[in-house]
Amino acid sequence: MRRQRKAKIVATLGPASSSKEQIRELFRAGADVFRLNFSHGTHEDHRKRYETIREVEAEVERPIGILADMQGPKLRIGEVEGGEVVLKAGQSFRLDLDETPGNDKRAPLPHPEIFAAISPGTALLIDDGKLQLEVQDCAPDYAETRVVTGGPLRDHKGVNLPGVILPISPITEKDRADLEFALDLGVDWIALSFVQRPEDLTEARRLIGERAAIMTKVEKPAALECLSQLIALSDAIMVARGDLGVEMPPETIPSRQKQIIHACRLSGVPVVVATQMLESMIAAPAPTRAEASDVATAVYDGADAVMLSAESAAGKYPKEAVTFMDRIIASTEADPAYRGLIHAREGDPEATGADAISAAASQVASTLSTAAIVNYTMSGSTALRAARQRPNVPIMVFTNEIRTARRLAVLWGAHCLHTEDVSNTQEMVEKACRLAVREGFADLGDTLVITAGVPFKTPGTTNMLRIARVEQ
Repeated sequence: MRRQRKAKIVATLGPASSSKEQIRELFRAGADVFRLNFSHGTHEDHRKRYETIREVEAEVERPIGILADMQGPKLRIGEVEGGEVVLKAGQSFRLDLDETPGNDKRAPLPHPEIFAAISPGTALLIDDGKLQLEVQDCAPDYAETRVVTGGPLRDHKGVNLPGVILPISPITEKDRADLEFALDLGVDWIALSFVQRPEDLTEARRLIGERAAIMTKVEKPAALECLSQLIALSDAIMVARGDLGVEMPPETIPSRQKQIIHACRLSGVPVVVATQMLESMIAAPAPTRAEASDVATAVYDGADAVMLSAESAAGKYPKEAVTFMDRIIASTEADPAYRGLIHAREGDPEATGADAISAAASQVASTLSTAAIVNYTMSGSTALRAARQRPNVPIMVFTNEIRTARRLAVLWGAHCLHTEDVSNTQEMVEKACRLAVREGFADLGDTLVITAGVPFKTPGTTNMLRIARVEQ
């Protein structure tokens, strides 16, 4: 099944999309990667979804990526009397470690790490910023605050601290159990929430090893301060605009999104744009014009993938949401201005043979108007280099490693095939031509650009570029 677009779609599974029929429909509608959100559901729920995805994968004979998204540390208010109290702007309000249910004068905040990090003047946002408090005085076990923005305070609502680096790991005890479970299942990607500093990824890499690739979610302002380091330590980046939009002024998010995408593209690291992309489709059968423009903006900027969250996991129209996203991407990429925009800010290839070959393949494909670039790879690194060039033609990725094929399902422009490796140049060319025709990328008489490494079956040896004509 050939996609008629380059950017990919990540779809979250949930109560609205867990049956085999629903997952198959989402894949056929355009989903390339499925997300398992470990903030919700049981291990058994995720196991069933994982197994169903693999069954669908076998039926459609296309590698499908699976992303396990860890919950990360959730900072929440404790209980309040009656489940809700109302705070008024200007009043004093105390937060402390006392677990006694709160009232309109105080509430429990069972996170000593917060009290250790705040100081007078610190802003605390509650319930996605609906309530705002300002710290007036604090100690290791309490904070006296002033209510800046009032409203209802309900049990267990989340707390955000813009600009504060908390002395906590992004991997909680729950995450450790979820992580081990997801890795045992065999997921392809692990998404890490609330990463603040490079040391967070060092810890994660130690736990994950080579069992899965790491997708770092940029959702804390602190992460932006060390963005280049986080990109260097990650296999992919997610622009998680939910919490980022709470902790930063909303008007700054579009420019920050562009900054992250551009930095990832320069480094050749895949980047996913997520959160509220087609939010209205949780309840409506079609997106708003603003949402369509939001998806298109990410595509114009050159994002590798865009993501659906509640739209596909819990909404009334999961299939329609994927279908609309597919249509928006395809329409955007068909815009004559698209090529100029995604090539407006490009980095130079690194001074390596593999980068030189990949850059040359893109140039040859453009000059000769070839049908596709065919990329033989084992680890996937050559495919990443090829996609970094954002060539005008599709990238067919041939690999004998199913894990590589699944991980690359998130990569811009990559059509991945799990197939046996080749042993000589003639076999390489014949196979490329045969599969390009079979997969709908080429016809007789078309030209292909093929990259590979010699000696064959040796990782990290991309050193060959071959131009081939499809003759049979």
